[in-house]
Amino acid sequence: MQTKIRRIGVLTGGGDCPGLNAVVRAVVKSANNRYGWEVVGIEEGFDGLIDSASARVLTSADVRGILPRGGTILGASNRGNPFAYRPEPGAPAVDLSARVLQSIEKLGLDALVVIGGDGTLSIAHEFAQLGVSVVGIPKTIDNDLSGTDVTFGFDTAVVTATEALDKLHTTAESHHRVMILEVMGRTAGWIAIESGIAGGADVIVIPEIPFHMESILGAIAGRDVGGSKFSIVVVAEGAAPAGGEQMTVAGTSGPGARFAGMGSWLGAQLADDTDHEVRVTVLGHVQRGGSPSAFDRILATRFGVESTRLLAEGRFGEMVAYHGPNVDSVPLEDAVGVLRRVPVDGQHAETARALGICLAE
Repeated sequence: MQTKIRRIGVLTGGGDCPGLNAVVRAVVKSANNRYGWEVVGIEEGFDGLIDSASARVLTSADVRGILPRGGTILGASNRGNPFAYRPEPGAPAVDLSARVLQSIEKLGLDALVVIGGDGTLSIAHEFAQLGVSVVGIPKTIDNDLSGTDVTFGFDTAVVTATEALDKLHTTAESHHRVMILEVMGRTAGWIAIESGIAGGADVIVIPEIPFHMESILGAIAGRDVGGSKFSIVVVAEGAAPAGGEQMTVAGTSGPGARFAGMGSWLGAQLADDTDHEVRVTVLGHVQRGGSPSAFDRILATRFGVESTRLLAEGRFGEMVAYHGPNVDSVPLEDAVGVLRRVPVDGQHAETARALGICLAE
């Protein structure tokens, strides 16, 4: 049974990733074409609802041509939690959720589509508990959201990392070097392990498995003995040595910590302990940018269309999810709070081991 909806809002929160524009386009077009709803784009994530002036009506004409574009035409913010809002860094957190509720009423929104990762969707769940008609859409290049097999943005990030590995292979072999590629992955190593397998890495270091230098050195020495005078190492930014800690940017900690430096640290260790020249490449935000892959465009589009169907059926408080090959939904409360990490004895890890890839165990 369809609910009485005339006007919905859509926002993109958290870090940007390829496919966000494809989702916005799908939400707008399906809302307009199938249900005759008006769509309001909320700018800068939940910040746009703290300041209700940061919103604009989106028509099908407004989303024309954005399907292949990276980023998000609405902007995004990974700092604006209305339940613990800090006007400036270091300032005391204040609860501005009431202001968001006022903005939703002022804008005349009957429902809200929230696109984001664990943090953004956790906020969406809190608003759902306050009575807001919310549907969530999962996005993150880290692919670490529970409740869905895959998030859009992940495939494009893996393709980007794999292409980098393909290029590093040729220069590594030419100069007999150890090449280290640091990829994103704060607490989950999905990008590292999938790009490592796809790109023919010799060593893959992920946050789920504290790494041992002896294991990495043994893998490199074994390749030398076997006649392969170069090695390719993929390391997730959030990896840590056994008995050690993750490396973060000075002055950042907790949920807002920025991870950096593990690739360079590992490179320095290997340069001291092997006879090889070692070079480090940090992909960083290259993984977040650029045009989404065909898979991500299709997945994002399916997610966007499914979100409007859930709203029409009054199925609020749910998150669109992919359980191959179907797109369905799960309760928001089941999708947030517990990150989906690489199982250390799962098929990805076992595939790597079977290929002789060192996981630095």
